[in-house]
Amino acid sequence: MTLRRHVRPAIVAGALLSGAAALSYETALASSHKEAPFITEMPKVDASDFYVFRSYETGRAGFVTLIANYIPLQDPGGGPNFYTMDPEALYEIHIDNDGDAVEDLTFQFDFDLNLNGGGGRGIQLPIGPAGATKNISIPLNVAGPVDSVVNANQNVVETYTVTLVTGDRRTGTAATLTKSGGNVSKFEKPLDNVGNKTIADYATYADKFMFDIDLPGCTPPAGEKARVFVGQRKEGFAVNIGEIFDLVNAHIKTGVLDDDERFDPVGPRDQGKNELYQKNVTSIALEVPISCVKGAGDVIGAWTTASLRQGRVLNPDPTFKTPAREGGPWAQVSRLSNPLVNELVIGIADKDKFNASEPKDDTQFIEYVQYPSLPELLEMLFPTVLTAPNNFPRTDLVAAFLTGVPGVNMTATPAEMLRLNTALPATARAAQNPLGAAGCVVLGGAGALQLENAACDPAGFPNGRRPGDDVVDIELRVAMGYIVPAVAAPSNAAPLVDGAVNDAPAFDATFPYLTTPMAGSPTTSTSGGLLP
Repeated sequence: MTLRRHVRPAIVAGALLSGAAALSYETALASSHKEAPFITEMPKVDASDFYVFRSYETGRAGFVTLIANYIPLQDPGGGPNFYTMDPEALYEIHIDNDGDAVEDLTFQFDFDLNLNGGGGRGIQLPIGPAGATKNISIPLNVAGPVDSVVNANQNVVETYTVTLVTGDRRTGTAATLTKSGGNVSKFEKPLDNVGNKTIADYATYADKFMFDIDLPGCTPPAGEKARVFVGQRKEGFAVNIGEIFDLVNAHIKTGVLDDDERFDPVGPRDQGKNELYQKNVTSIALEVPISCVKGAGDVIGAWTTASLRQGRVLNPDPTFKTPAREGGPWAQVSRLSNPLVNELVIGIADKDKFNASEPKDDTQFIEYVQYPSLPELLEMLFPTVLTAPNNFPRTDLVAAFLTGVPGVNMTATPAEMLRLNTALPATARAAQNPLGAAGCVVLGGAGALQLENAACDPAGFPNGRRPGDDVVDIELRVAMGYIVPAVAAPSNAAPLVDGAVNDAPAFDATFPYLTTPMAGSPTTSTSGGLLP
């Protein structure tokens, strides 16, 4: 399948319907952080970003990578109890490979927390005079330096299992995944990067938690294996949260738009406005063979969710393992595919409902797409600079938001999913354009694709999403009608770029692509720990 005609609806949707906003040289947008009222009460199950792309690591051309980030806005020094996943939650990555907006494959991640030794009370130290000592549990996650998967100094141990469900996520056929070459189904998660005294070389340490896995019924490319990694990573999204959510408190500029921003930017893309630069997230990363996840066609749709049990009773005498009793059916509380949909498209009255919904039911939110409020709000905030598109109802956005790009990654059933055409080859990191497929469109070209553009990179957003895709730059231009005719979008030529840069060189060239997290204590000490 080749990338060709009719891209106009797709790029519009990949922007506005992904939640486009912030219209200035000096602003940026959050991805999915605290996007709905109820999820703010449950940060451990708050999905912040979701990526689906053809692997561009050398030698991994036959694979697709899926990354679901959770627990946003992590302060590196946020101890002493750092950012473990919720052991009572179910984290999932869903794949629809036949275009009906219903999951065909679901990867379920179930986490567990335990204390190391001490009869369930963790590491203990003998305290008191000789002959009358008492074994006392230590108050910290570690008792000394840690550098291996299994370490006696590690007090809090976090593990997880991965289950592949074929068919319905709750009633389908389930298979437990194992480490390659064995029958081990328990995977270890690294400690967060608490500091250089605890973990002297975090990058080397974290690499030990990247596991080859066997997928039942799946034959990977010769000599290769599917892989999984779950652990803390440096936040990969750029955002100027403070100014954006202060009624877009930014300076809006106008001028002539340059189609080839990557090589000759209209304004500086990086203005030091990234308020997430020193934040971390927790990533669930999978790399699986394309042949094992796609169906009869080449296009897959994907999204991530987190669910909790419907019933919770607080334990009046809590322990480490049972601070509460939870039971009943699963209730979905978080959902994410395209960035910014819930923050900036869905009305606040329905944000929690959207988080609990499934793609197959997305037509219930159609009025938010046909009559989007965000462009009107921006026009109200900047009446002398910006004019919202006026082609109501926004049927172009409905098509793009719910169906994908015609001729590229379109699927049959309307649904909000992150769609990827697995037949389109990956672009090497050094050649990636942060504007992704949006760079294939020329202002005034009525949505026609120009593959010869120096800025054109059809392997990027909205054909999937890579870490280095600057979805903010894409979205903020299209929000005000970048490819909509000027008669319907008077502000379509506004040269809008954000001041917090996203670009492929900022990320690793190998799985899991997101980089080493910020250290809670960056200084290095050679002194020992608590244990001899």
